[in-house]
Amino acid sequence: MNKEQLDKFRSQLLQKRDEILAEAGKTLSEMTDQTTNIPDPNDRATIESGRSFELRIRDRERKLLAKIEQAIVRLDEGEYGICDGCGEEIGLKRLEARPVTTYCIDCKTLQETKEKSQGK
Repeated sequence: MNKEQLDKFRSQLLQKRDEILAEAGKTLSEMTDQTTNIPDPNDRATIESGRSFELRIRDRERKLLAKIEQAIVRLDEGEYGICDGCGEEIGLKRLEARPVTTYCIDCKTLQETKEKSQGK
């Protein structure tokens, strides 16, 4: 992979990281601002359901953020785009679809097949 492609992936990863951090900050701000007492149980349940949903999304983004940070480290160490399973280069189209991936499509398919057969 050439420097231009690596720079493009670094830019995408940094942009996504910044978006996730901005959304997390916005969610935190909104949740701390909502300190009003809501007497109606139905309204309160609706608000709590919305908060729960928002927190589930943020939890998924927290996990993605860790993968983004790992991808940036791999970029810095010159290991980005190398499959953890077979050591071959990960296809450019796969990296474009999922820049945080650590497996080529063949190794990922094999991993998912094993997990499926083991019931995980």
